[in-house]
Amino acid sequence: MLQVTGLRSGYGRIEALQGVSLEVRAGEIVTLIGANGAGKTTLLKALAGILPAWAGGITYDGVRIERLQPPQRVRRGLSLVPEGRGILQRMTVRENLLMGAYARDGGADLEAEAAEVLRRFPPLAPRRHQLGGTLSGGEQQMLAIGRALMARPRLLMLDEPSLGLAPLMVREIMRILAELRAQGITILLVEQNAKQALQLADRCYILATGRIVASGQARAMLESPEVQAAYLRGAGGSAAAPRGLRTED
Repeated sequence: MLQVTGLRSGYGRIEALQGVSLEVRAGEIVTLIGANGAGKTTLLKALAGILPAWAGGITYDGVRIERLQPPQRVRRGLSLVPEGRGILQRMTVRENLLMGAYARDGGADLEAEAAEVLRRFPPLAPRRHQLGGTLSGGEQQMLAIGRALMARPRLLMLDEPSLGLAPLMVREIMRILAELRAQGITILLVEQNAKQALQLADRCYILATGRIVASGQARAMLESPEVQAAYLRGAGGSAAAPRGLRTED
């Protein structure tokens, strides 16, 4: 579904991605882990078109999209739930959801689709007329996911969806992602809670200083002593590829 080859991008003169290559297959949950500053958020922004691709290619459903604007990528079925949720705080829950369909062509019954999203996220239903900024952190994250679903994505990218949430809400968010995958939505997940992400995902890539340094099955990553030491026990993360896992050039 998604192939990224030699992608380079960054900010100003700072090259934050130094030739990243990865693949996301239809129906998978793929997680991307790495230390703070490794380039994970930069990668999602480049895939969404928020940051330009300086070099390399992004192919989605067999079509090169690195020169497409963000709304064009959304129309093709690629949506991003950004870090920090990006809720429009002075708009209601309902209005936030309707904004998620901004890039779609007209003619759809958006109110009916928004009602369906609210049924998917029961805590939001009684708050449909409440301002987004007054919701709890977990409710805002549900709203951010629901807003992205209004674009009818086939590939959903999420940047740190568990950040700042209580453990019970983290488990609920992970349950929601598993449910979305079961319904046919492919997921690319950046997650600071590496253990939760690896338990949920099919495959994993490790990003360090703008490069993919290892990849493999999520279960193998979860059981790797090197990955445990670097990413599951509060360590800062290492640029070295964990032994026993396929490395990327």
